[in-house]
Amino acid sequence: MATPPVSAISPAKAAIEDVQGRADSRRIPINKVGIKDVYHPIRVKDRSRGEQHTIANFNMYVALPHNFKGTHMSRFVEVLHRNEREISVESFRDILIEMTQKLDAESGHIEMDFPYFVMKKAPVSGVESLMDYKASLIGEFHGGEAELWLKVVVAATSLCPCSKKISNYGAHNQRSHITIKARVEGHIWLEELIDIAEQEASCEVYGILKRPDEKYVTERAYDNPKFVEDIVRDVAVRLNAEERVRAYVVEAENFESIHNHSAYALIEKDKERSG
Repeated sequence: MATPPVSAISPAKAAIEDVQGRADSRRIPINKVGIKDVYHPIRVKDRSRGEQHTIANFNMYVALPHNFKGTHMSRFVEVLHRNEREISVESFRDILIEMTQKLDAESGHIEMDFPYFVMKKAPVSGVESLMDYKASLIGEFHGGEAELWLKVVVAATSLCPCSKKISNYGAHNQRSHITIKARVEGHIWLEELIDIAEQEASCEVYGILKRPDEKYVTERAYDNPKFVEDIVRDVAVRLNAEERVRAYVVEAENFESIHNHSAYALIEKDKERSG
């Protein structure tokens, strides 16, 4: 029987070169290489309802040694598809380690950003409405150790103490974004970080307010004026007292109502280094 021509050989049986696995002669390592903006459905643990379904945006990277030409991009997505389950701090750690090992890398990094929803009751009428928050899980695996961070961006109200002091009546206020990024040990709910941010603002914000509620939040903010400096310091006091939080970054940005710029403050602390 005649030997079939090369073009007739099944592609599945033909050897396909692993181009990414080629050696590279430039001797320059790459700190992060991988995929960005991959959307994937997830289930996240929820303090009040057990879990909630949402969609996350993933950035997944590994370090690439100087002697390899490239990484295997498809493996990042394979790791995600094998982990279609509830995402928690614990399972996120497993995904981070699995990704790093599957890519034969010394270190790995994953950022998972997602909208997180909490049902809130208005302070007087009790009417319920959903509030959405920007939440993130961020993980770094290096030297056999996984470092995990929780991050949440919380909208709130701030009222200017200076404006209140110098004005015969009224005071200007603004909507603020309070961001808490915390490296944690053990389990901590996203809602716990949200609570801290909301409680240390001049007042919380809500999805629905009736007239009695609007009166309450207006007067609550007026009785509780805070600069951005006050907000980040008060949140830092709370995080300093929380043993599960080992390091943190706190930011406050006030979208000013009487200026065409924002007011901003940041505090960063690593408890394990500062003692």
